[in-house]
Amino acid sequence: MAVTYDGRAVANFVLDACDCRERAVTNLALQKIVYFCHVWSLIGLRRPLIRHKFEAWEFGPVLPYLYREFKSFDRSPIKGRATEIDPQNGSKRIVSYSFGVETEKQLQEIVAFYSQMRPSDLVELSHVRGGPWHSTWNHGGNVNPGMKIDDSLIAAFYSKVSSPFSIQ
Repeated sequence: MAVTYDGRAVANFVLDACDCRERAVTNLALQKIVYFCHVWSLIGLRRPLIRHKFEAWEFGPVLPYLYREFKSFDRSPIKGRATEIDPQNGSKRIVSYSFGVETEKQLQEIVAFYSQMRPSDLVELSHVRGGPWHSTWNHGGNVNPGMKIDDSLIAAFYSKVSSPFSIQ
């Protein structure tokens, strides 16, 4: 089975990579950049990056636990990092990350590309007509929180889209 990661680890990677590029990231932008990291992992590496499913929310794909982690920043740039409880002593610690060379190389390219965009542009990209979020959100029934975006929808849609950067 392919190695998948906690979305908090991917988020911390994105935040660190953006800090190195001196690019501020809001919670809304972070959600979309993490989503596109997952998207292009499904396409370029042919495996999911994040072990949890994204949900279709009004402003696009969201990992709810990641949203809760950073919601206190509201529309301001995120200054902290995602944390977890240390099972040894019960204290909070920053979620660490370690990716293989291939995965980290692709993540660097994805972050470099998407972190240049305004949050509203990222929302527009994630809302593309016929895309995974659009299909899940506009499913014909009641719209409600918790609508999961299936990885097979993501892979089927984005496998037909030209990557904006080089993928494996």
